[in-house]
Parts: sequence; structure tokens; C-alpha cells
Amino acid sequence: MSDWTKTFVAPEASIRETIAIIDAGSLQIALVVNATRQLLGTVTDGDIRRGILRGHGLDAPVAGIMNTTPTVARLNESREDILVLMKQKQIHQIPLLDEQNVVVGIESIDAMLQSGPRNNPVVIMAGGLGSRLHPLTDDCPKPLLRIGNKPILETILENFTAYGFEQFYFSVNYRADMVQEYFGNGERWGVRIEYLHEDRRLGTAGALSLLPAGIREPILVMNGDLLTKVNFEHLLNFHARAKGAATMCVREFQHTVPYGVLTLDEHRIAAIEEKPVQRYFVNAGIYVLDPECLAHIPASGVLDMPELFCQVIATGAHAAAFPIREYWIDIGRLDDYERANGEYSEIFG
Repeated sequence: MSDWTKTFVAPEASIRETIAIIDAGSLQIALVVNATRQLLGTVTDGDIRRGILRGHGLDAPVAGIMNTTPTVARLNESREDILVLMKQKQIHQIPLLDEQNVVVGIESIDAMLQSGPRNNPVVIMAGGLGSRLHPLTDDCPKPLLRIGNKPILETILENFTAYGFEQFYFSVNYRADMVQEYFGNGERWGVRIEYLHEDRRLGTAGALSLLPAGIREPILVMNGDLLTKVNFEHLLNFHARAKGAATMCVREFQHTVPYGVLTLDEHRIAAIEEKPVQRYFVNAGIYVLDPECLAHIPASGVLDMPELFCQVIATGAHAAAFPIREYWIDIGRLDDYERANGEYSEIFG
């Protein structure tokens, strides 16, 4: 807990500054305090992502997104009681306060439990043709194209293993033999890799029908042509707190209309906005699915991921959006491939 004082941030600090504090530390939380270190609120990665979804800009004061009623512990409470409280509230960190509400420390559930490997299965969709990357993919499947000094799929695998994931399923079709020859059973990376063979195109969700029965933990699914620094621990925590059946990672996409846009009241011009910026959230190709979602895949096995989410929503179940603020690139075209190669050493080196 030696670095807990580095989590302090003033209420007028920007969200961008707060992100830097959270990312730089190991406790994954920022404590908003006044001049005497009294706690005003807390900010976690989830608070930031929810703030982004609500439209808060990164230069806005962090006070606008902080949790003003966080769960806290007192100095006289035992570690056992604090651990029970964190489990009940499903939180990973808890500030320790004295009688004057001054922060005197932070307890972390990970440090208390010394958590081990994760049981969540990870499915990587690695069977695409990669036709937009012709001629690079004429004799090589896209997941084996080298970005930096290794194949795209190897970087994805290592990102997951860094967070303790051990069970992987690679969905393969085009040049499946080359993918299997390179990765084998995963022993070289200290993980288990099994292969889901698509004998025909099943869509972006259909390959999940090939998973073995009996999966009980939420399933992470990711397209095999993405490079990202998404924090998968934050993603799973977000999914658990959202209490939904499915979570989709989303990216903010902005489009500037190159004209003055009019607001009309019948024939009267009510307002003119010059070159407005339209803001959307778009599918980023990374998902968390509760095992119950697999029941929505038809017997034919053919289904795209947006359709799966629509079916989940149609049942009345909750589907959550997890905004990605970290590095992310979809290597779909040759210029994306060149850009990823140029950025690789800085981001993943």
C-alpha cells in the first residue's frame, strides 16, 4: 500500500489527469480529496467510462463523474470484516478513513486474496479471409500477419495471458492448418488452446455454437484482427457491476458535417449550426457474454454478433456498453496494417 497517496486528486482536476493517475498506479482507483485529505469521492475506471457514455469530455472536472457516496472502511475495522464488505459490495478497493474522514490508506481485495488464474474462457475469432488485405493474405491468414515482431494473434494472446487468462478457443477457417501449426495447444505460452473449426461461414457469433457444454463463467470474445491495450480486468469488473447478460466494447466515432445545419420550425429557420460534430458509439469487436447467451444461437449456427445482442435485448435482459479509452486499432485495410506497424513498438514494445 506504499503508493496509496499517489491516488489523490483534487476535485477541479480534469478527467484526463485522473485517468493518468489511475493508469500509473497499481490500485486502479483515484481518491478525490480536499486540502486536508478528507475524502470527497472516488473515481474508478468504471466511473470514467460511464462518464464518457454520458457525454463528459476528458477535460471536464473530475468532480462531475466521481462517486460521492463510496463504500469506505474505518481504522477500527478488522481485515476480515473489510474483506467481507468488499465481497458483498463487489468492489476491489476500499478507502480507509479516520474519524474525521481523512484518508489513511486503501485496502485492495487482490492483495488480500492473492488472486490466481482466471477461469473465464476466451474466444478469438481467427477464421476471416482478410480479403481487404490482399495480397498479404493470399497465402497467410490475417491473424498470422506480423505486426512489429510477431503475428497479430500472438500479441492478442499475450495481452490476455498478462491478465491471468489460461483457456483459449481459436475459431478458425481460412488457412486453419497454419494457425494450428504455429500455436499448437498453447503450451509454449503456458495456456490451453483448443480450436473451433468452422466448416462454413457462421458469422461473427456463430462459432460460439461450437463451444463445449458446461461453461459457467462469462466468456470473453474478441475479433482476431484487433490490437488493443484494453484492460480486461476492468472489462470483467464492468460487466459484473452492470449485472447484464452481455457487454459490448464500443469506440467513440465523430463525424463533422461539412455544412451549416439548419433547425427548422415549419418554414422558419430556428437555428443554424455551422459544421456540427456528430458523436456516435460504434462496435469495437470485443465482448463479454454470460453462458446463457449461447442459447440464442440458432441450430444452424449462423449468427452475427449484433443480431445476438438484439436477441438478448429482446428477451428483456440487460446489455451494457463498455467504452474503450485505451489504444485500439482494427487491422482491416492495408493502411491500418501500415499504421499498426508504425505504432507497435511504442504501444507494445
